[in-house]
Amino acid sequence: MEAAAKKARAKKPVIGISIGDINGIGPEVIIKALSDSRILNHITPVIFGSTKVLSYYRKMMKFDDFHYSQLRSINELNPRKVNVVNCWHDMVEIKVGQVTPEAGNCAYLALREATNYLKEDKIHAIVTAPINKKNIQRDDFKFVGHTDFITEELGAPDSLMLMVNEKLRIGVVTAHIPVNEISKNLTREAVEKKLDIMIKSLKNDFGIEKPRVALLGLNPHAGEDGLLGKEEAEIIEPVIASNKNKGKLVFGPFPSDGFFGTLQYQKFDGILAMYHDQGLIPFKMLGFESGVNYTAGIPKVRTSPDHGTAYSLAGKNAANPDSMRAAIYLAAETVKIRNQAEIPV
Repeated sequence: MEAAAKKARAKKPVIGISIGDINGIGPEVIIKALSDSRILNHITPVIFGSTKVLSYYRKMMKFDDFHYSQLRSINELNPRKVNVVNCWHDMVEIKVGQVTPEAGNCAYLALREATNYLKEDKIHAIVTAPINKKNIQRDDFKFVGHTDFITEELGAPDSLMLMVNEKLRIGVVTAHIPVNEISKNLTREAVEKKLDIMIKSLKNDFGIEKPRVALLGLNPHAGEDGLLGKEEAEIIEPVIASNKNKGKLVFGPFPSDGFFGTLQYQKFDGILAMYHDQGLIPFKMLGFESGVNYTAGIPKVRTSPDHGTAYSLAGKNAANPDSMRAAIYLAAETVKIRNQAEIPV
């Protein structure tokens, strides 16, 4: 059995999926994404969560096409089925659409177990279903989200939140910080680091040999030659010039409104925004239901759907699984690309 499990892991990427907040839409979109058995031709999925939770949602929403196998050991991995690792064994009450401490604890336990499997190379990648950033907080989880937690767990010095769909790849220099702290956190070193991560990821994770990258300005009209702000001239432009001198195809800074309004984004393989909403608003307008949150710059592959727990939709069989499905397929594709790459991440 152990030899068969190792052979299965070698043939198809083993994709771990953490269940997220059990009162949100995470379990639903996972079940929907994996109900089509054709996905098993491409990956071997392992859900980290609870068979009781999956059974609850399967019965409640009549997901009769969803079948799974409980996994007691990674050596019992079944490549022809959805595998499930039980990350807790106590009875937990599911309160659909509600924020509860119990759901936060379960989300943490699932994420912790999946991350441990990833660190030990028992799975090839992790796809994280949405968590509630508040109820998951605890003594050993004081992070603003998945990205920072996984980055630290994998020992990476830094990472980049990269939003990906068929039309766009947008990264952000500053992510989950208050708007009034953006400017003081936008340094030449920060822009340089995030740009370097993006370029390496576009090459190693997406197979783009000579990526073209656009940097957006921070201020309206990209500063209007210093009239509306100096960050462009003092921070962003020197980074662009330095990278151009190294032969990299880096351009900007572009005023973000005109950049997206005139469809200039279509000319670039990657776009580096200066702050969260500057990048995510156009991204979600141009492809919300199929977007993926990809963590660039870490030694393992991690993706996530681009939506949150959506408590208002939970339990209504109304959640769209396209983003979860896209996250699973991107994880699998990236594993394959990385396995062929000669350049280290």
